[in-house]
Amino acid sequence: MALLQISGIQKRFGGLLAVNGAGMDVADGELLGLIGPNGSGKTTLLNVLSGHLAADAGDVRLDGRSVLGLDPTRLTRLGVLRMFQMTRVFNRVSAYDNLVVCGLAMGLDEAGASRRALELLEELKLGHVMHLDAGQLSGGQKKLLEFGACFMVPPRVALLDEPFAAVHPVMKETMSAFIRRRNQGGQTFILVSHDMPVVVDLCARSVCMNAGRVLADGPTQQVLREPAVIEAYLGEQGQEEQNHA
Repeated sequence: MALLQISGIQKRFGGLLAVNGAGMDVADGELLGLIGPNGSGKTTLLNVLSGHLAADAGDVRLDGRSVLGLDPTRLTRLGVLRMFQMTRVFNRVSAYDNLVVCGLAMGLDEAGASRRALELLEELKLGHVMHLDAGQLSGGQKKLLEFGACFMVPPRVALLDEPFAAVHPVMKETMSAFIRRRNQGGQTFILVSHDMPVVVDLCARSVCMNAGRVLADGPTQQVLREPAVIEAYLGEQGQEEQNHA
């Protein structure tokens, strides 16, 4: 049985059907790439999976149990963790305290939260800024900090929304290496990214969405060669060129 079963998800915003019958299974220990042009429904789907949006139809099952409609707090306790595209940190407390607070909220005791925070700060190469207020960190460092917060307690499923966007190449490699190590240890991920070289490197399988639907599902290299996928991305490129004309 798949760890995560997603079936027939629909989400409408007024007259816009943002997700239209999307479904996929995610195996325990899989690192699944979720790709597609802007506006294809990827982030909306992650918001449904993490309880930040209510679906209009469909079902989501974790270990065979329906979890659709549970709020983000309950899903976090079940091990479904969401990293957002826009960085969310506590700017007026230190990087170290950001992680400790997250660890305490996830049920660690103070000693455990402190130990785990120090481990993650070193692994993510943030040890030298651990005592700085998060507001003093660069954008990339803030993203690494939020990324680390998702792993204060190892989640069952980590939902990552564009973690590499606007991140320095060195920090991107730090993050990629972290994801690879965790996945090799059995951690399950759904990775939304427009960084195709990273997706190809990390994800054996990818799902491409377009206009709210699943367009292709299979080995990443094969998905990227699908004519419908190429057409969807070319259409996005043409729209961007038109917008800049």
